[in-house]
Amino acid sequence: MTVTVFYKDDVIASGSPGDFAAALRDLGPLARSGDLLAFDDDTGRQVDLDLAEPVAPRPRGRPALGVEAREVTLLPRHWEWLSAQPGGASVTLRKLVEAAIRSGRSERECLDAACRFLTVMAGDRPGYEEATRALYAGDRDNFDALCVLWPSAVAQHARRLAWPKDAF
Repeated sequence: MTVTVFYKDDVIASGSPGDFAAALRDLGPLARSGDLLAFDDDTGRQVDLDLAEPVAPRPRGRPALGVEAREVTLLPRHWEWLSAQPGGASVTLRKLVEAAIRSGRSERECLDAACRFLTVMAGDRPGYEEATRALYAGDRDNFDALCVLWPSAVAQHARRLAWPKDAF
């Protein structure tokens, strides 16, 4: 998971939480805890960061590969199909998951992520509702015009979530 962390209206960190957790711990006490917000870059949802010192858990499964055993519930015909695949069920499921990850998010998922982010960061700002309508209408020019009064980091991150394939 990659996240973007905002302190008030500015991006202060972006990437894997493990990459910057120590730096965030060093910020010290904040006047308002609501000034530091983190968002999942895939879903736009606000996330809580665990800034406690990491404790290495005992690995399960195949530790060298990072494999983790969990339960999967499927219909009998699904198990039959999986068992007939080269490499068996585990290999086939890993391949299917990797293919889905590579295919990326749908346009709607990207727009929903931007909307979730904007609800938190711009929900009380001027033009929010109109900007959200422009977002879902695919009217980028109008969206840009409506968020011109917002902090630039907020508008840029919303664009990045909504239209990840475009360079901003």
